[in-house]
Amino acid sequence: MEIRKATSNDIKELASLMEQLGYQTSIEQMRVRFNNIEATTNHYTLVAIYKEKIVGMVGFHTGVLYNKDGIYARVIAFVVDSKFRNKGIGRRLLTEAESIAINSGADGIGLNSGNRTERDNAHQFYKNMGYEAKSIGFVKALI
Repeated sequence: MEIRKATSNDIKELASLMEQLGYQTSIEQMRVRFNNIEATTNHYTLVAIYKEKIVGMVGFHTGVLYNKDGIYARVIAFVVDSKFRNKGIGRRLLTEAESIAINSGADGIGLNSGNRTERDNAHQFYKNMGYEAKSIGFVKALI
């Protein structure tokens, strides 16, 4: 298995993985999103290659904290293809994201995960990786 930085050649596979996360995404939409993400210096996209196929991705960014001195990291997209789960791929992706975050000066990392029954396995995975449930998220559409 290989973990590497995503490139524009990976857009089709990234769009497919977003679909698995439940976000309808065309290849063209993913192309625009990826180009915007790549143009932002504190955003990172990693892909997992297993048997010469992209089977997972993690997208995250770093930023400056308001509530204390320091840098934080936040995972904003994380998925392993459903046919390739339970092979250590997610662990490798998240561990590599954490390593990059540390090297970027972050002293903590967070993520949000839907509060739905189908997310129970993901929640257990995060706990096994050392994450703890700490808050409730709220969203509001502005457009």
